[in-house]
Amino acid sequence: MVSKDQAIGVLLLVVGILGIIVYGWLVFLSEWSLFVLQLTGFVAVAAILAIISWIGYTMATTPPPKPIEEIEKEISEEIEAEKTEKAEEKEGKSETEDASKTASKAGSKGRKRSKKSSK
Repeated sequence: MVSKDQAIGVLLLVVGILGIIVYGWLVFLSEWSLFVLQLTGFVAVAAILAIISWIGYTMATTPPPKPIEEIEKEISEEIEAEKTEKAEEKEGKSETEDASKTASKAGSKGRKRSKKSSK
């Protein structure tokens, strides 16, 4: 059994071969050969010029990119902000650790006093 993709592939193959045969007959054996060649040339040139026009339109309507200097400045500012955040986090951790050590020491002194007072 043939899958859907394979069936489409066979159909495209047959259409392509028939198109080549019909185009060859029109160009070499029919009375329409001059018209077919003119039409083919026109369609080919029009397609290329349409692509060029589309590229031009896209370039004309797209805003210009930021200068590299601005991008570098933004990146350096982001890096500095990250460094500052990390330094603040470290300070916050060390203050928290200092506070917990101080509380720990105070708690152990309180325990020692309570043991002495209970004797």
